[in-house]
Formats: sequence, structure tokens, C-alpha cells
Amino acid sequence: MAGQGPPVGDAQGLDYEDTEHSGRVVRIASVAALGGLLFGYDSAVINGAVAAVEDHFQISKTVTGIAVAAALIGAALGAVVAGRLADKIGRLSVMKLAAVLFLISAFGTGLATNVWMFGFFRVVGGIGVGVASVIAPAYIAETSPPRIRGRLGSLQQLAIVTGIFVSLAIDALLARLAGGSREELWLGMEAWRWMFIVMAVPAVVYGVLAYTIPESPRYLVATYRIPEARRVLTKLLGEKNLELTISRIQDSLKSEKPPSWRDLRKPTGGLYGIVWVGVFLSIFQQFVGINVIFYYSNVLWESVGFDEGQAFLITVITSVTNIVTTLIAIALIDKVGRKPLLVVGSSGMAVTLGTMAVIFGTSPVVDGQPQPGDVAGMIALVAANLFVVAFGMSWGPVVWVLLGEMFPNRIRGAALGLAAAAQWVANCAITASFPALGDFSLGIAYGFYALCAVLSLLFVLRWVQETKGKHLEDMQGETGRTGTPAHG
Repeated sequence: MAGQGPPVGDAQGLDYEDTEHSGRVVRIASVAALGGLLFGYDSAVINGAVAAVEDHFQISKTVTGIAVAAALIGAALGAVVAGRLADKIGRLSVMKLAAVLFLISAFGTGLATNVWMFGFFRVVGGIGVGVASVIAPAYIAETSPPRIRGRLGSLQQLAIVTGIFVSLAIDALLARLAGGSREELWLGMEAWRWMFIVMAVPAVVYGVLAYTIPESPRYLVATYRIPEARRVLTKLLGEKNLELTISRIQDSLKSEKPPSWRDLRKPTGGLYGIVWVGVFLSIFQQFVGINVIFYYSNVLWESVGFDEGQAFLITVITSVTNIVTTLIAIALIDKVGRKPLLVVGSSGMAVTLGTMAVIFGTSPVVDGQPQPGDVAGMIALVAANLFVVAFGMSWGPVVWVLLGEMFPNRIRGAALGLAAAAQWVANCAITASFPALGDFSLGIAYGFYALCAVLSLLFVLRWVQETKGKHLEDMQGETGRTGTPAHG
């Protein structure tokens, strides 16, 4: 991500003490985190509409999976280009661009006249998601004091799961008002169309509020706009140690080479081991099937006997569970560490996914769908929510935290971009394959996710190193001379 500015991924945060300006810093971080809310909304809005979209456009399960996953293709592209754009045009400009992409996607998908148009605007929204997934945490890190940087950085994940909840709640409300997602609601359009159009509201709010926060002082110093950087730092810090802070930013920029994809390769060839650790953390986060729950849970619960209204309610409850468990992770991550949370999460996911695999795999099949019965169906419902608990307190927030801090300064931007892109590609693969795989056998589908959960546990135990309490500078040597992945 070479460019005039500093690499987005290696933000160090600003070194200052607690002052009366902390409230302003929290507000600025909260505005930036709104990108995460749109990220979550755009990712999950398809849940309440997927069956209606399939019926409206008369498409197969395979095409449905591709249409749902189209946003994830865009997200991978957005994640790759976000760093370069932010270095060239600034952090705030990239936020505003993301808001515009979300706005275009909202109307484009809601007014789509065929599945290809629908898929195209899903890709547009996905690019916005990918950009938001990189720029928000980077900006927050660059404008936050070390003392509260972790908590402020966690606002991104909290915003994502809140966006998922808001999206699913609106889906349920609109479907209820219309009498079903396929039914006409307002202006002669079905409820499922309004589910997408409503996203225009938070997109506009995000774009407008982006004009109320300052540009990253680190970017301003890097582009030689020192007077403007001084004014921003005064707002954030006050007058204390102002010139010292500017000098430290300048020194760090002089000593840091902007990362590029070439920096990820060892002199002897191949990627550094720590880069592979980041990539596989991203892949496992998606291969346990978490987004199957949030993209397809309505279809899943309807297929095993719940009506549409009950399916919407179950999905909303699941999203609330996700928010609560994310708050638990935020409270624990700096106390118990990253690795223990991942170990506990993988274990919980393996058990709950295994339970769902057994229930769906052994239930009698009626009209191509498993019918587990009242007791087994309730066990599957509990297992699904406990799976969300296990993921939400571990792999959901912890992977993003690790990706932001585990790489050495000189490769953090490029490595984070690669890992984020891998995450979206993996998400796309799981999302696109589920309709056909689930149609073949839900037991096999959840059995595969359970196997991935077991593998993720073994991976963490062997390869993931604890980063709790370490300064970012302490990660410098972790590519290692031999390129062997670090492990704890």
C-alpha cells in the first residue's frame, strides 16, 4: 500500500495522557465506528429477504447463494484497496466514499428489476463493507490514546453486531407490517425491497457525520500539513506536549517504510509465517459458518417447522445474543488475553455445531427438509444460540484485534489487507455454498463447520501467540529469521 501517507495498518495511536478531551475522542471514534454499523446492516439485511428474492426472481438455490455472496466479493475488493486509497486521499474521504457506496447499494438492490442488477448492487455495497472494515479501526487507532485505544477499537466490532441486530429487527418489522416479506408494503413495492432501501438512512447519517470529525493527524503530518495537524492535535490533546507528539509522528514516519505486498515475502521466498497465521485466523473465523446463521437463519428455521414470524423473532434474539457476548469479550480481552478466549470459543463452537450436525443429520426428511420434531428442534435452536455465544465472545472480536496488533510495523498494512481479503473470500465461499450444501444435507453442512471448529482449536494451540500487554513495537521480530509462524 505504497503512497504518500503512512500505512493504514500500522497506526500506533497517539501517546497522550487522560485529559478533558477524552469525551471528544470518544465521540470521534463513535462516528468512525458507524461504518461498522453499516457493515453489519449490509451484511445481514439479506437474511429477511433471501426467500422472497429467490421467489421473486425465480432462481435456483445455487444462483441464490451467488446473489447473497456477491456482496462478499465486493468486500474483498474493498478491503484490498482501502489502505491505498486512505494513504492517497485521506481517511475521511474514504469514509465518505463508503457512505456513498452504501447509499447507491441501498436503492440499487431495493429497486432491482432482475437478479443480475440485484447482484451488481450487492457488489457495490460489498465494496463499501470492505472499505469500512479497514478504514474505521485504522482511523480510530490513529486518533485514540493508548490508555483507551483497545476499548475504542472494540467499538468497531460492537457497531458491526449492532448493525446486524438493527438490520434483522427492521427486516422483522417490515415483514410484520406487510404480512410477510413477499407482500406489498409501500408505493407498490414488496417488504423485501424496503429492507434494502431503509439502509439509505444510516448511510446518509454516516456521510454527514464524517464532515464533523477531523482528519487523522498522522495522515496530516505525513502529507506535510503540519499547521492543520497542530490544530487537530490541540482539539484531541490540548496544548500539553503538542510539539513533542508531532515530532514523534514525524520520526516514526521517517523510520517506517510504507509496506507493499513484496514486504510479505521472505528473502528466501514464500510468505512469512506470521502472515500465514493471520490469513488462517481469517479463514477459520468464516469456515465455522457463523454467517450462515446471520444470512440464512430465517430459511433454516422455516425449513425445520417454524413459521416466518417465529423465524424472524428467533433471528432477532440471536442477534441480541451476539451483542451481549461481544460486550463480554470487550470486558475480558485485556484481562484474560486473546489466546484463552479463542481456545474456549473453538471448544464451544465444536460442541454446539456438532450437536446441530447430529440433530439435522438424523432427523426424518419430509419434502427434502429435515423435521427434527419439537424436542430436537428446540435443542437445535439452543445449540445455534450457544454457538453464537461461543463465537461472539471469542473469534468474532478477537480475530480483528489480533490482526490489528500481531504484525510487525513494517508489514502491518499489507498483511492486514491480505488477511482481510482472505476473510471476505472465505466468507464468500461459505455463503455461496450453503444453499446447495444445506439442500443436500444440513447434517453434512454443520458437520463440516464443526470439523473446522476443531481444526481452529488445534491451530490456535499450535500457532497463535499471545499478544496481551505487548507494545506494537514488540512485534518487530515476529516474522522471524526463518519465517516460522510464532506460537505460544
